[in-house]
Amino acid sequence: MNALVRLRHAIESSGVETRPLERGGIVSAINPNVVVAEGMAGYSALGDFVSIGRGARATRGEVVQIEPGRVVIAPCGNANALSINDAVMHKGPVQVHPDAGWLGRVVNALGEPVDGMGPLVPSDTGRVESKRHSPMMRGRVGEHFRTGVRVIDIFTPLCIGQRFGVFAGSGVGKSRLLAMLARANAFDVVVVSLVGERSREVREFLEDTLGPDGMKKAVAVVATSDESAIMRRRAPSSAMDVAEWFRDRGKRVLLLLDSVTRFAHALREVAISVGEPPVSRGYPASVFTDLPRLLERAGPGGPEGGSITAVATVLVDGDDHNDPVSDTLRGILDGHLVLQRAIANRGRFPAVDPLGSVSRLADKAWSEQQRSLVGQLRAMISLFEETRDLRMMSGWQQGTNPDLDQAVMAVPRIYDALTQSVADPPDSDPFAALADRMRDDGKT
Repeated sequence: MNALVRLRHAIESSGVETRPLERGGIVSAINPNVVVAEGMAGYSALGDFVSIGRGARATRGEVVQIEPGRVVIAPCGNANALSINDAVMHKGPVQVHPDAGWLGRVVNALGEPVDGMGPLVPSDTGRVESKRHSPMMRGRVGEHFRTGVRVIDIFTPLCIGQRFGVFAGSGVGKSRLLAMLARANAFDVVVVSLVGERSREVREFLEDTLGPDGMKKAVAVVATSDESAIMRRRAPSSAMDVAEWFRDRGKRVLLLLDSVTRFAHALREVAISVGEPPVSRGYPASVFTDLPRLLERAGPGGPEGGSITAVATVLVDGDDHNDPVSDTLRGILDGHLVLQRAIANRGRFPAVDPLGSVSRLADKAWSEQQRSLVGQLRAMISLFEETRDLRMMSGWQQGTNPDLDQAVMAVPRIYDALTQSVADPPDSDPFAALADRMRDDGKT
């Protein structure tokens, strides 16, 4: 026994491969979205990675189901070239290894560089282990920050460590709004997760929307729409790993998740492939378990003092804001911003509906005077929108309703004051900017 111990220490100290033999199995069935392997169920765990095949036909995959005598694997790449009896080698769990040298880089869902800028700086702290802080040990959310976007800072102000959702259909201006939020000066690091985006849009967002200055303090984790479901499912989790690495070193991190809906679609695709039955409009039950499991990792950290402020876009299917994913996320997040297609069609950007948008931490940001003013603004906007059809039919005459008269005069000016583009400079005092715009319009 002593000789065996000395031999083990000698091998470990020599730096040679300590696992000369790999364990694995063989492919026994190939489906469009999953591969079944036999001979490795006894030592595999959910989430473990494997390599399938050899040479040019090889690909990687993740274990997504374990049954007696076999495992089900979701491949990361193209499974069309695989064959029955191909070798499947067990690789164990795979996690990203972030480092400060990742700033300015673009990686895939496995933490591998895809920007052609060479290899990544290896982390000097080893593998990232996701730490779940006790609710009583996490810091409290309370410090307000300015986004520079007037409509947000007035109607739905945000706080450091808040988890916020941007709910919108396709083509309503989510990407432009994310770019405006990324300019906020309150953060040390920006982590961007682009899930299910078109390949063309990834480069445009990073180079044009964020720009070179924005990328200097950013890390982008990308899984495009043509990648496998398992890569699209892992991308937000990998982005959260990167954000947690910086948070645990005391950094204030802004995490942009675009979009959580496509993450939910990837979850659904993998779950249905392994036989999980759909329970709500085609979504299996595990989707509604994994959504809070991801988003609860954001927020303030522990004693280290860092925080993750998460802004997640929600692509509303068919402009139905009550679809299962949207409804679930509203209950998880600390507020939501609603973008309306009708507002965008009128040429007003950001196309935010101030009546349908809520920040659950707004009371920590408003003063008493600001809270009263926002209530009055909401009341005027509500009256203006409720009577839009009546006024279009000439059913309103000035002087019959003083409140409506005031709304008709003031609300169009408010809308003009809230209009803002990416090229406009951020506003440090949105209430003062609104008052100035109202006074200028009143003179003209």
